[in-house]
Amino acid sequence: MDQEASSQHPKGHQRTRSAVKATRPRSSTKGPLDVDDTPLASLLLPPQQQTNQQPSSAQAEQQHTVIPGGHGHQPKTPVPGSPLLPQSPAAHSPAPSHSRRQLPPLSLSPAGGPSLLSTSPGPSSGAPYGRVAPRPQLDFSHLLRPGIYHELTPLNVPPPFRQSAKQPSASTPIPDLLASGHFRAAAVAAAQALTGANGAPAPDPVDHALILSLFYVRLACLTLIDATALATQEVKALEDLNATFYIDEAGHNLIPWELRVLAVRLQAISFADQRRAVMSYYDLAREARLRLAEAASKHDNSEEHLWRERLNDLGVRVAGVLVEMDDLKGAVEHLASLKESDNGGGKMQMARALLWLHLGDVDAARKCVKPAEGSEGPSNDMTERIMNALCDMADGKYPEALNQWEELSKVSDDEMVGVNRGVCLLYVGRLQEGQNLLESLVDSGRTSHTLLFNLTTMYELCTERSRTLKVQLTEKVAALEPTSFGWEKTNVDFKL
Repeated sequence: MDQEASSQHPKGHQRTRSAVKATRPRSSTKGPLDVDDTPLASLLLPPQQQTNQQPSSAQAEQQHTVIPGGHGHQPKTPVPGSPLLPQSPAAHSPAPSHSRRQLPPLSLSPAGGPSLLSTSPGPSSGAPYGRVAPRPQLDFSHLLRPGIYHELTPLNVPPPFRQSAKQPSASTPIPDLLASGHFRAAAVAAAQALTGANGAPAPDPVDHALILSLFYVRLACLTLIDATALATQEVKALEDLNATFYIDEAGHNLIPWELRVLAVRLQAISFADQRRAVMSYYDLAREARLRLAEAASKHDNSEEHLWRERLNDLGVRVAGVLVEMDDLKGAVEHLASLKESDNGGGKMQMARALLWLHLGDVDAARKCVKPAEGSEGPSNDMTERIMNALCDMADGKYPEALNQWEELSKVSDDEMVGVNRGVCLLYVGRLQEGQNLLESLVDSGRTSHTLLFNLTTMYELCTERSRTLKVQLTEKVAALEPTSFGWEKTNVDFKL
């Protein structure tokens, strides 16, 4: 018995060998994103393509595969849901005529709802398949917060202006305030309109055109009333001017051009980084060149002229920033690179010439306004004569400059000509004549900051009771009729 048991059960553990090695079908090599492997493939393919991709049962039975390590060829086991699954005979046999009917298409959505796998827009779809949905309306409520805007103090305004009957009422529209030169009142009205503090509702947050227009009025008026420090704080609300938020579907910036140019300047002052202004001006110049090319391709002469003027203006602004940075060498090289052709009627030529004078290069300033040799266009004789007189003043030749200003005063009633003539009278020792000349300009309604500053300086030079004369001057200016050049003045204008 023991021998029989030992013969049937040998000592130690031994592996029982199987006569037939178990095999499994070869795994599919397709990835998880292949349409053919998903059970929903029949829903994603057209019916004709489904029929072409399903082989017959005879073809499925003939397909074999070699299993590594196996014994010979074995038929591939069909997998449910696979195209190799043979169809039942009932699928090929015609159904009885009384039971043949059209079945509804399969859907993964609830009854009555649109299919989740539908590739065509349903009745409620707002855009055709493949088209990007329209961009939602932008919300500009970040410019409507009352905390952005500062209160303007009237303490820096002389009493004759604060107590004048010419002060506008609170209900005066902003366009009327701008036309009459009430810039302080316009700045207050713009802030009240943005925040709804004047009793009227605030603008709709999606009305970006109105909001940005009021914001520009606010910043521009602050700079005109010598409140640039406040403007540099409020302009931070715009943040990045080139952000995607401000770009529309056509690729254009929603911020008006004038506001962008002003904001670049104010943001540079706010962050105490003039290089920021240079880089931002170059960004604007790149955009101006693109818009100029678009206008040229459309043969739109007015649009082309507009963008060419803006491009020239940016070039002068860059030079001005370089001068403020004390990068005189860079300013000289930049000015020399600007084209001499000008379409602004001498305005840009004069701006470049004044920058050359600031840099001390009188010859380059004269060259800016001098017509080029062989030029067929009409020369601006007035601009050239004015620049020659300014160059004589820069060289210290005041008698020669005075003669030129007197000749110009006979053909031009410009305030700038009169002010420079009065300054030359001061430098040649004819102080009283210069004072009388500047006072006559004030009586005629001229009240620029340059005129008032030079006149009050003459008061300080000719008498010890200059403050009395300055106060009388404020009363005289406050009694003048408002103009678009600005009516209300500050204490700085009168050196009080």
